Amino acid sequence: MQRDHREQLALSWQANAAAWTAAVREQRIESRRLVTDAAILQAVLALAPARVLDVGCGEGWLCRGLAAHGIESVGVDASAPLIEVARAADDPRARYRVCGYAELASQVGELGRFDVLVCNFALFEEALTPTLDALHGVLAAGGRLLIQTLHPWRACNDANYRDGWRVESFAGFGAGFAQPMPWFFRTLESWLGLLNQTGWRLQWLQEPLHPESEQPVSLLLLLSSARQGTA
Repeated sequence: MQRDHREQLALSWQANAAAWTAAVREQRIESRRLVTDAAILQAVLALAPARVLDVGCGEGWLCRGLAAHGIESVGVDASAPLIEVARAADDPRARYRVCGYAELASQVGELGRFDVLVCNFALFEEALTPTLDALHGVLAAGGRLLIQTLHPWRACNDANYRDGWRVESFAGFGAGFAQPMPWFFRTLESWLGLLNQTGWRLQWLQEPLHPESEQPVSLLLLLSSARQGTA
């Protein structure tokens, strides 16, 4: 069943590429517009990196935002249609590549290493160990990993607070979404355990709040590589 979910997840980003691009560029998603886009951009800028790898870059909004601040970036995504859209923006400071996340370590010769790795709402699979292992291979010495994901206490809604597959219908994101997206829900305990097991050391944790409800919208984690021996 896990294989089926992974295939459906990949297919959803192929089928929904145009609709997702429109939703992002037209700022239809309230949580992004009010909270999470600024949260991840500010977190990256605070680290003052020279090079950033955006893992799961989608249509490239973050790479373009970093380019506006003079920061070189590479965006990778497994969805070829999304990478095609990102490349069409034609920003000289941003490059894009179709690449599976677990393949990143084998691409270090071409990609190089990065001061900051970003996974912004990109880690939706159940089996994340290969990806988290691979990220060590493209991290520069002393570099950092930033992960922003759905806040577990909010994302579980009325379902049980247990790890498991859920479905995103994209309701409220506008028209054109052809397929729902399966995604794997993790509790906070599960997230922290997985990161520790894969050699990532937590530096800080933030919970960006909705400005009106004052409820957490996302979970933002800054991590260093224990395998590099960084502090």
